Amino acid sequence: MAKSSARKSWAAVGLAASVSLVLAACGGDDGDDDSTAGGDGGGGDADCAFAEEYGDLSGTEVTAYSTIVAPEDEPLEASFDLFEECTGATVVYEGSDEFEAQLPIRIQGGSPPDIAIIPQPGLLASLVRDYDAVVPAPDEARANVEASFDPSWIEYGTVDGTYYGTPFGANVKSFVWYSPSAFEGAGYEIPETWDDLIALSDQIVADGGLPWCAGFGSGDATGWPGTDWVEEVMLRTAGADVYDQWYRHEIPFNDPQVVEAFDTVGEILKNDEYVNGGLGDVASIATTRFEDAGLPILDGTCWMHHQASFYQANWGEGVTVAEDGDVFAFYLPGIEEEHGNPVLGGGEFVAAFAERPEVQAFQTYLSSDHWHAERASHGNFVSANRTVPIDAYESPVNQLSAEIIQDEEAVFRFDASDLMPAEVGTVAFWTGMVDWVTGASTQEVVDSVEAAWP
Repeated sequence: MAKSSARKSWAAVGLAASVSLVLAACGGDDGDDDSTAGGDGGGGDADCAFAEEYGDLSGTEVTAYSTIVAPEDEPLEASFDLFEECTGATVVYEGSDEFEAQLPIRIQGGSPPDIAIIPQPGLLASLVRDYDAVVPAPDEARANVEASFDPSWIEYGTVDGTYYGTPFGANVKSFVWYSPSAFEGAGYEIPETWDDLIALSDQIVADGGLPWCAGFGSGDATGWPGTDWVEEVMLRTAGADVYDQWYRHEIPFNDPQVVEAFDTVGEILKNDEYVNGGLGDVASIATTRFEDAGLPILDGTCWMHHQASFYQANWGEGVTVAEDGDVFAFYLPGIEEEHGNPVLGGGEFVAAFAERPEVQAFQTYLSSDHWHAERASHGNFVSANRTVPIDAYESPVNQLSAEIIQDEEAVFRFDASDLMPAEVGTVAFWTGMVDWVTGASTQEVVDSVEAAWP
């Protein structure tokens, strides 16, 4: 997709997927349909050609640990079924909303899981450097990633020259949620440029509405939605190269370009005329949970909410998420034309803490085209694997997200706070955003985050 058409389709959220289908979602590779894993590794009625490389793992067990909890854990565990059936191994899964705090404790206590699904590359780096407990990824897993993912996904999982973390899920953060029917009723059009976005916000104010609603609340992780706003604008005002310098600390956190990004975000989030639709004043952003922040769109007290593709799970039963439904999303427009159509995203990475053959096999499987296509067919999930067919995804938002991620013309960058050292990205930056939205100046906040760098 060329950049000009990308801007049009992302802004208008056209969902006619034109990407060629390059892999059948769950079929075998080039083996016979009747082939199964060797030995007594099970197989049943499944096509197990994909599992031949893993051998017979009957009687073995792999423990897996992540942040994914009920009800999202059910489709995740379902995506492990074929591996279990075709190899004979058993995968024992545990999800926790205290994952980031508990994983280091378990490592220090000598009882880490075999596999952890880690949502921040910065946390992965800290685990490698502080505890020397992470096992390098198998060569076969690296080969899978090199064949089917953008090269940046190798970089995100590499620490001090060694490759540890293979890509798991992905998400697109550069979305603005809205009500298609409300827009149509008011005569509003989806903005294609940043100037259009601000003009639309001003028009909503002139019509007596509050255009934006936001919430930074997320328990111990309160503040992270605010970091997404700053990262989005850094990509749009400073560009991808400066963005890379920023998260690597090749420029200081209080660089003038970072200050400009904060202040540009402030033109929306610190504007009493723009926020916080249906929820309170500007300060209410700090205490409103992110899960609830977009819901005023449903009753018309808010018009727009910036949040990632995974937010679709928060709308509740009976709400249709589609271009002609109750809610949908459009691409957050660019600002400087020279920086194109940047896309902010995030994701999780699989890391191993044991070298047993079944653990190495499971990490390799989770990096494979087969698993990513299989997982796409189970629930709310997006992969950065470029071989997964767009129509493998059930959700229109996930289809759009995958289309954007697979677009080789897109300027994709991973969430910067997740790439920064943990004490910066998931502590100082998060808390700094809360301080900022409740009254601290931009300079005070960027100086305090800069001081937190190790």
